Amino acid sequence: MPSILARTLATAPGSFLRLGTKVIALEPQPALGSVLKIVYGRNPKFELVRAAVGGREGEIELKLNTRNPTVATASDDFIKSADAALGWEGQRWDSKIKVPMTTLDLLIARYGKPAFVKIDVEGFEDEVLSGLSQPLPALSIEFTTIQRHVALQAIKRLAAMAPYRFNAALGESQVFAHPRALSADEICRWIAELPIEANSGDVYASLNDAALAANPSS
Repeated sequence: MPSILARTLATAPGSFLRLGTKVIALEPQPALGSVLKIVYGRNPKFELVRAAVGGREGEIELKLNTRNPTVATASDDFIKSADAALGWEGQRWDSKIKVPMTTLDLLIARYGKPAFVKIDVEGFEDEVLSGLSQPLPALSIEFTTIQRHVALQAIKRLAAMAPYRFNAALGESQVFAHPRALSADEICRWIAELPIEANSGDVYASLNDAALAANPSS
């Protein structure tokens, strides 16, 4: 089964490709898409989709941070939340482009049900999940302490869909913060209590408790 990375950094596909999985990488920014194509385009297990992911098929406006392109976002609320926030000083979304948008359901119909979906979309995580109508084996969603409510909504959406269990990794640590899988209520409470300085991390959701008791980078 493939892995869907929506959106992804240029280094992320390599980790999945080394595991032997097929990677479907979503990247709506032309420049970053070109980098991914240059680095991974010759790998037959890599496919690039130059589109954003959301709750509907169509077109959406993407706000670009030209000095830090990895934090492009389709969420106006994310930009408002980042304004003068601790850890986000100096970030400016100074350009914008219209990009095509697809949904997880449409990607699944085209490529098959994925083993894992990585969602890293700067405040648009719950919107991405609104375009998913079936439970998947495992997913990860980025969260930030400037927009905890987005992650909490996404977690509750997943919990309503299937009996998911959760863990999380702070920042780029790639180490689970908890020795066991947590319920939706437990992981939501943990996120709500994080200090603002924690800044960001990833929540991992799985239908397999054992998968959430190991190092997420393994």
